[in-house]
Parts: sequence; C-alpha cells; structure tokens
Amino acid sequence: MPLYEHVFLSRQDASAQQVEELTAQFKGIVEQLGGKATKIEQWGVKTLSYRVRKNRKAHFTMLNLDAPPAAINEIERQERLNEEVLRYLTVRVDELEEGPSAMMRKVDRDRERDERGGGGGGYRGDRGGFRDRGDRGDRDRGERGARPPRDDAPDEQATEA
Repeated sequence: MPLYEHVFLSRQDASAQQVEELTAQFKGIVEQLGGKATKIEQWGVKTLSYRVRKNRKAHFTMLNLDAPPAAINEIERQERLNEEVLRYLTVRVDELEEGPSAMMRKVDRDRERDERGGGGGGYRGDRGGFRDRGDRGDRDRGERGARPPRDDAPDEQATEA
C-alpha cells in the first residue's frame, strides 16, 4: 500500500480533547478502509503565517498513514465537511520517517535550550544579551563626545527681555 504523511490544522478554540477525537475519527476511517496509522503526533497550537478563516493560531496534527488511496480520499472529504478543520495536506512518500518528526525534534531542541537558560536577548539567539558587553566605562561625553552649540537654539538673554 502507498505511504502518506497527512497534516491537518484545526481551530485554535477547539480543546485538546476535541482535537484528539478528530484524530481518532480519521484514524478509524483509515482502519475501516484497510489501512493503518503508523504514527500520530500532536504538534500543539502554533501561530499561522496569515489568517485562515479568521484564525491566527491552530492545532497541528500529523499522521503517518499506510493506506489505500480510497482511505485518503475519504479522510479529505470528511475534513472538508468538518468546520473544526481549517486546512489539510497529504503528501505521498516513499518511506515513512522513523522516530520523531522534524517538528517534534525542534520542540525538544527548544525545550532543552530553555532548560539550559539559553536564549539571551530574544532575537539575538545564542549571541548573548546586552549584559554580556562588560563595563563600557564612564558614559560622560567628555571631550570626545562634546557637541558644539546649535546655531538655531534661542539665546537665554533674548527670552528674558
């Protein structure tokens, strides 16, 4: 039988239990039609790049399927009918990936980094935050940073009269 990776996005306001029920429903359809779901991963709620049906976030779920094409057609038909499913994508693959998917490895890597206390200054990544600069000396401008008086500045004497 052909092998597929199937990912679907469900609405953010759906509970985790509702997403699991949807997943179980789709898995049941595959098994009824002679296939099997070899791996199911819940990727959690992620921010979307753009709004999809007025939603900015969605629950992501991935299924590795060993199923006939008829089972895939039926799953996709059910997803089109279900209002909780925002988008879906099915890709036929030559072989199914063993172990955790790339998304789950990323989650694990991020979790390890957070436990180590990495991250620093947010957008700077592993370069460190502003506290890593060391002492920058006296911040008084002194001679090097002195500014000449502006020509368009009002004189203090002219304002008193």
